[in-house]
Amino acid sequence: MLTESTRHADFPSLDRMIYLNTAAEGIPPRAVNLALQQYAADKAQGMDGRPLHEAQWNDLRRIAGQMLGVSDHRIGICSSASEAFNLAAASLRVTDNDEVIINELDFPAGVTPWLPPISPAKTRLWRSRGGALDVDDLASLLSPQTRVVSLSLVSFYNGFRAPLSNVVDVVRRSSDASLIVDVTQALGRIPIDVSGVDLVISSTYKWILGIHGGALVGLPRSEHLWTVPLGGWFNLQNAFASDRFECAVPKVGAASFCTGMPNYAAVYANRAALEYIRGVGVGDIDTYASPLMQACLEGLKTLDVELLTPSGAGCLAGIIAFRHSRSEHVQAYLHERNIHIMHNAGRLRVAVHGYNTLAEVEQFLSTLYEALRHS
Repeated sequence: MLTESTRHADFPSLDRMIYLNTAAEGIPPRAVNLALQQYAADKAQGMDGRPLHEAQWNDLRRIAGQMLGVSDHRIGICSSASEAFNLAAASLRVTDNDEVIINELDFPAGVTPWLPPISPAKTRLWRSRGGALDVDDLASLLSPQTRVVSLSLVSFYNGFRAPLSNVVDVVRRSSDASLIVDVTQALGRIPIDVSGVDLVISSTYKWILGIHGGALVGLPRSEHLWTVPLGGWFNLQNAFASDRFECAVPKVGAASFCTGMPNYAAVYANRAALEYIRGVGVGDIDTYASPLMQACLEGLKTLDVELLTPSGAGCLAGIIAFRHSRSEHVQAYLHERNIHIMHNAGRLRVAVHGYNTLAEVEQFLSTLYEALRHS
């Protein structure tokens, strides 16, 4: 992933394009494709494949726990981050006396479960300033009624990296609120410390280079708060017990976040993806990719674009976003030259991972300059 030879061996599709769009979709390494083949072989054994599926499930929880710094019994697996957020909201059973703090840099999955009429709690919006979230503004929103603070460690919108340790400090100092952090745009790309967070959620098909149909749930603290009160069977203690027609008793904590049969194909693939990322080393990925990010940012500053990503110390992770009046034309110009970035509602977004190179960043910048001249 970090050298030309390993990149060619593990990501052959990157020989044919400049791919700067991992924040939307990661490119899985060959190991993930092999894992899917292994799932197919194990599934072909029928019920004899069940123990093999279970072993992969347990391995995924173990590796995810190691990457998040929590024990494996505090790791749950859902089908998507959206599902995980909704299950988290259900587990807290907020009332109309509660307040939930959300922010305008967040992805819809982390915001919408708390909006009326879905949730009776009052939402308070933590607004950004210059593309960044100020912790002092959060402090002014906190109150004895605050039940939840929800944010992304790295914003999908502009790549802003929240000062998580400062957020933890102010939440603990000023309230009894639970802190939910979406690490989808961080896990696998930058080292993270979520030890002070109550609930961690991550998609699996972006920076950890897995596939769709999975999401990781971690409970670093306050596990008893996060028991999902829903029916099913995989999430229940008494699904086949003698009292199963009288009551449904959910498992406690992370185990309650998977209500039915797991998506084992995604489990195999995402276990292999996490194993691959861990083998390369997230710290090494960040050390390698950070100079590329800085070069991209400095290059964009010289061009006729409006930067949306704050450039202060500690703000940058793997995403840079910018705007241009003819962004659709710019994106089409780049795509015609096999350079892949994200375009959405006038916003252009670049994402740099460990399989990218400085030469690719420089080619992107020079082609973007050409696109701007022609726009």
